[in-house]
Amino acid sequence: MANESRSAGLAPPTLHPDLRYKRILLKLSGEALGGKQGGLDPEVLSQTAAELAEVYALGVQVGIVVGGGNIFRGLKGAAAGMDRTQSDYMGMLATVMNALALQDALEKVHVPTRVQTAIEIRQMAEPYIRRRAVRHLEKGRFVIFAAGTGNPFFSTDTAAALRSMEIGAEAVFKATKVEGIYDRDPVKFPDAKMITEMTYDKFISERIGVMDSTAATMCRDNGMLIRVFKLAPGNIKRALRAEQIGTIVTG
Repeated sequence: MANESRSAGLAPPTLHPDLRYKRILLKLSGEALGGKQGGLDPEVLSQTAAELAEVYALGVQVGIVVGGGNIFRGLKGAAAGMDRTQSDYMGMLATVMNALALQDALEKVHVPTRVQTAIEIRQMAEPYIRRRAVRHLEKGRFVIFAAGTGNPFFSTDTAAALRSMEIGAEAVFKATKVEGIYDRDPVKFPDAKMITEMTYDKFISERIGVMDSTAATMCRDNGMLIRVFKLAPGNIKRALRAEQIGTIVTG
């Protein structure tokens, strides 16, 4: 709370003139925050927070949706015989844990942050209220959206697509472990070529695994641009400047 109060009275940074986007929705997978053994990796959290602090300094308004796969994945629990609804709720709680950890890391580098959850846990975070989220963004605060959509059977990718439209974001940034979208699996095929631009329809018809079809369809139907790139130092800023990085999915 000390970090939060220290930054609360400061005016948000002015938007840098070189940037293409003023407000984005950043989708971070749980695996991006976890170590090799799963769970949460403090070093990765610190590195991610430092990267986002540089983005904050540029004056960009950022909403973040975090996954929970590094702690518990609903589909994996269901595959092991659990009730799917129960398993998905457990996955939502995993995203809340990641969101709180990311908030702590961000506030340590003086980025004012709020966590909003789609399921109410008032002792730890605000309930998701669209107008309040937008107001936080306008005041320069990063808003982390946790617990997915609050409904089972929907992924955090779908939550990212939904929240991006609700807050009026200009693009969904999907930060992953690979450079972008390839014509085939780059792990199995060393000669795989990265695709720099792809249409929504091709993305959906070829069932590109980087984002589920429900989320991609929502983005297509609402004209929400998707940028897929590797979560590496400097890449978020490069994407904000509309540099040639990763893959753009558009109409």
